[in-house]
Amino acid sequence: MTALRPILLVEDNPDDERLTLRALRQGHLANPIVVAHNGEEALRQVFDSALLPCVVLLDLKLPKVNGLEVLQQIRTSDRTRLLPVVILTSSSEDRDIIESYSLGANSYVRKPVNIDEFTEAVRQLGLYWALISELPPTLP
Repeated sequence: MTALRPILLVEDNPDDERLTLRALRQGHLANPIVVAHNGEEALRQVFDSALLPCVVLLDLKLPKVNGLEVLQQIRTSDRTRLLPVVILTSSSEDRDIIESYSLGANSYVRKPVNIDEFTEAVRQLGLYWALISELPPTLP
């Protein structure tokens, strides 16, 4: 039996982390959820783990290494360049959206201000990337 690939949540805001975890759990996903609180932790999780996540939910405004730098490093490695990365951020600035897609983000989702909308958006993201989307095979 193959181990389920985890969902990697990269979020430094404790309130957003709590809401996101709750929303993902409401989707009743069997995938484990791993949390990184800054860009350095995120890169360690991606590059040092034997099992790649099924998706990275990546905030842009992070301490140590920002989200765009994390995305850029993920895209430069043959092993991780196809890893689905969803930008999940409060930024609606055009330059952040353009740069995220230019660096290879699979999706850009602005965090809704309304808690119910936020919960539903994250629940749907988790269901889509963990259950519906066909993921590329993990490379050695």
